[in-house]
Amino acid sequence: MMEQEKRLFAHHCHGTEKKPIEIYIFIDPLCPECWALEPIMKKLQIEYGRYFSMKPVLSGKLTMLNMGKKKRFENIAEMWEKTASRSGMSCDASLWEENPVISPYIASIAVKAAELQGRKRGTRFLRRLQEMLFLEKKNISNFEVLKDCARAVGLDVEEFITDIHSESAAKAFQQDLKITAEMEVDEIPTLVFFNENAEEEGIKIAGYYPYEVYVQVLQEMLPMEPKQSSPPSLEAFLKFFQLVASKEIAVVYDLSIPQVNREMKKLLLKQKVEQIPAKYGTFWRYIN
Repeated sequence: MMEQEKRLFAHHCHGTEKKPIEIYIFIDPLCPECWALEPIMKKLQIEYGRYFSMKPVLSGKLTMLNMGKKKRFENIAEMWEKTASRSGMSCDASLWEENPVISPYIASIAVKAAELQGRKRGTRFLRRLQEMLFLEKKNISNFEVLKDCARAVGLDVEEFITDIHSESAAKAFQQDLKITAEMEVDEIPTLVFFNENAEEEGIKIAGYYPYEVYVQVLQEMLPMEPKQSSPPSLEAFLKFFQLVASKEIAVVYDLSIPQVNREMKKLLLKQKVEQIPAKYGTFWRYIN
């Protein structure tokens, strides 16, 4: 039953059929606010994913930072700590002292190289990259780290390495920067909702908002009242996403953190998951 549920769930979140709404999500792999938005995006995808497809656009906002100055690293570390303690999505800011990301540009190019093997794989690569950065304190501008990331999400690693150095990935990133400029996006994360009517302007939401705000925009843009889907079983959710935060489970299933911990303890006893301690909150890895 769970395998069938997982397939239906995957189709619901990533189905290939044309959907009435397209959401451009402007992000940067190094942005802690984008990482903090993950629980809300998962919930939106699970409850209303049949109505929209999502296109990640790399804004290059952090890539353009002058990364060479010690003061700059201190500022970034402070921003990470604030975001993590507020959002429950852990970021370990000691990375900026111990193993700073010197060339963030490479990480963005790597995401574009991964997308050349398919949008779904590109999305998985981006998520794994964020996990390596925020949880494991890996320098995601290091080629070995990028190769490990590609391997972990099932990319053809040789093709990925070739693509990182290709004009195609560089052009794709330039295209994202062009879209960011054209849509006048100056804050990340930003979501822009478009419907099928090309005449109508998109609705732009800059920054981080409560879940209900994104649902309201969907409701406004759709000709009919969207039906909310129920989430899958917790085990199917974990199997699909592989590594999730307690915060993500809490948001998707409308639970408190103590309730999440109780549910996860049951799965821990069944040896279905392992607990991954983080600086803020807890993450859980599904055991295949």
